Amino acid sequence: MSAKHKGVKPVVDNRRARHEYHIKENFEAGLVLVGTEVKSLRMGKGNLQDAYATVRDGEVWVNNFHISPYDKGNRFNHDPLRPKKLLLHRKEINRLLGLQREKGMTLIPLKIYFKDGRAKMDLAVAVGKKLYDKREDIANRDAKRDMERAVKERYK
Repeated sequence: MSAKHKGVKPVVDNRRARHEYHIKENFEAGLVLVGTEVKSLRMGKGNLQDAYATVRDGEVWVNNFHISPYDKGNRFNHDPLRPKKLLLHRKEINRLLGLQREKGMTLIPLKIYFKDGRAKMDLAVAVGKKLYDKREDIANRDAKRDMERAVKERYK
């Protein structure tokens, strides 16, 4: 967790993103939500699995971010897969637009959290990993786990 997000517990986390992508840069963006979406998110009923962001007409939108309908919602309940607008500074949007145009760069949401009562999204500029990169990461993680286990056993 970066220093910027210290003490903030994610409500929804995209754990698979770090396995599938090399993270190049992170941005914190506000989310434009309707009331039942906020209530549903506070209950942890969101899914970032296939979500991605795009820059259209000078605005950033996140697509395929599923927020389950609120249990106690009535006819005013929201559409679970509607595109949600992200709030960023103009300078950040221009930077994202430039990065998105680069070959292989993608905008991936990493996590959703509440900061001072407002829904925030950690948005990453990422490049997809090749299969051998994923295998290398798994091997490194296993080796690190084995070393920590050996050190723990030694000092028992």
